[in-house]
Amino acid sequence: MAFAELDDVRLHYRADGDPANPTLVLSNSLGAALDMWAPQIEPLARHVHLIRYDTRGHGQSEVTPGPYTIAQLGRDVVGLLDRLGLERVHFAGVSMGGLTGQWLALNHPERLARLALCNTAAYIGPPENWTSRAEKVRADGVGSIADAVASRWLTADYAVAQPELAASLRRMLAATAPEGYAAACLAVRDADFRGALPRITAPTLVIAGTHDLATPPAEGRFLADHIPGAQYRELSGAHLTNLEDVQRFNEAVLTLFGETRAS
Repeated sequence: MAFAELDDVRLHYRADGDPANPTLVLSNSLGAALDMWAPQIEPLARHVHLIRYDTRGHGQSEVTPGPYTIAQLGRDVVGLLDRLGLERVHFAGVSMGGLTGQWLALNHPERLARLALCNTAAYIGPPENWTSRAEKVRADGVGSIADAVASRWLTADYAVAQPELAASLRRMLAATAPEGYAAACLAVRDADFRGALPRITAPTLVIAGTHDLATPPAEGRFLADHIPGAQYRELSGAHLTNLEDVQRFNEAVLTLFGETRAS
């Protein structure tokens, strides 16, 4: 277990694989923690130096007062890279982590070699949904929305076939600190990169899930159509394709990141 003391937050992170290899940073979705990447650790760490971290307000990272912004979460990544002495990395983020990746690509392109935007969008609306969800969580805790939210992470059939996974995801979500979750809801609410996508220069892979209700394939195609040279892959599953279509997710990520050596 490792922690990085940044200027205003303590981030929990874990490293796997050979530090001599290119580094790939993995960024979690809203309400999840770094354990959401469990199926990626062994196959990816054979090829890259893998860094997973808990976003501010999530997992074992510090819960600072909100609201948060995606710029703030992006600066946390830059701070983590600085603490670890990593100049240039690959980056993959799911949902909120994908918004963080877009901010990094636009504001610190020199730090990114290649980028994977997974089950995410340039804008995840409508804003009133995030405002009301934040208010609900602050009043009644994350457990009050856990069933409804976690039910959209996997398709219904897959959740029935993998009951232990579905239960563990719900527990992960329910364990998220209410203030951290609510503050991050507002970060997602206020993020809008639609007009800025053509300025992304990092080679980019967009992954979407066929049955994703939160960020449907149309949102993924929008990203791929507006980021110059971006590749698009649609996988089986709902919002967490890294857990539902594991082999094809891993292959897609390794294909992108295996084509170059990050310093």
